[in-house]
Amino acid sequence: MLNIADTLHDWCREDRSFALATVIHVTGSAPLPPGTALAVDAAGNVVGSISGGCVEGAVYELCQQVLADGGTPARARFGYSDDDAFAVGLTCGGEIDVLVQCVDRADRSHLAKALDAVVHSRPAAVAQVVDGPEEFLGRTLSLLGDSSTYDGTLGGEREDRAVAAQSRALLRAGRTGRIEVGGDADTCPDRLSVLVHTYATRPRMLVFGAVDFAAALSRAGHFLGYRVTVCDARPVFATPTRFPHADEVIVDWPHRYLADTAVDTRTAICVLTHDAKFDIPLLRLALSLPVGYVGAMGSRRTHDHRLGALRELGVSEDELARLCSPIGLDLGAHTPEETAVSITAEIIAHAHQGTGLPLSRGTGPIHRPAPGALSSAARTAA
Repeated sequence: MLNIADTLHDWCREDRSFALATVIHVTGSAPLPPGTALAVDAAGNVVGSISGGCVEGAVYELCQQVLADGGTPARARFGYSDDDAFAVGLTCGGEIDVLVQCVDRADRSHLAKALDAVVHSRPAAVAQVVDGPEEFLGRTLSLLGDSSTYDGTLGGEREDRAVAAQSRALLRAGRTGRIEVGGDADTCPDRLSVLVHTYATRPRMLVFGAVDFAAALSRAGHFLGYRVTVCDARPVFATPTRFPHADEVIVDWPHRYLADTAVDTRTAICVLTHDAKFDIPLLRLALSLPVGYVGAMGSRRTHDHRLGALRELGVSEDELARLCSPIGLDLGAHTPEETAVSITAEIIAHAHQGTGLPLSRGTGPIHRPAPGALSSAARTAA
């Protein structure tokens, strides 16, 4: 639902009744992921999309029906139909399950707080029951990233505590996902399937080296939604004028800046300095941190020399295996702009465990679950 946070925020503040249609499960090559939503208010105004246009008409009618029926939630499945060329379905060949619910006044009250956080770029999560006993279906609970408390209820204190704990973990990871709770005496007797919608702060891209490649990479990183930092120890090169697409330009020794800045598992570190006095202490530190990606520019000879220097400093083989060097995918890139595409393509593939191969050479579904999506604690479907 956070794909339409701006409009839902306005509707909640206006205390406007509306029906919310949410993609709760995807099979195969569906166009949009779980959590994507469409909403219809009592006046027939619509916002959002759940299929890129394939089934929007049918979902719009279902939303109006739920509003007219007094808010009883409804579920529907849409897939590809070979039997009827005029059937409502997805042309991509996948299947989606959609939950349609009427968002009542109690939910609008606490959703407004979470949506306000999203609109103002603050982390928040909304947990939504998408499967379980009918009396729980569609209930929501929201959390703000700067608070240890939650608002709303899924039906009982035990359910709420269990869902809130797992939702916070997903929020820290920046993942929208599906979790299962209940079915035992320790949490709650009723088993609930809950879709947790998360809005996390932008992931960071740290670009070290104020070179032409960094200018192109900062532009590409900004386009992909990263908060981009360019860092270089040379003040004559590290200027905001040279890097207008960077969120910040830092003049400092790279390893010293990295030691003092905040990183997480979504952070991408790109070392473009191509100078051993900067690269080696920086990479030694970067490879010891729990970041998502570490890449370094240079030839294969430079890479071999780098590995030797890092080994001499005690960097382990497991840590060295995390280094993507030479940086980027083999796209035949030559210009800084082409190289930026090569680097960001590798970052995307690394984050989602992609192969980097042309889709035309692969088999099976194009879309896949997010890495780490299945665990005993939280079965996600982001």
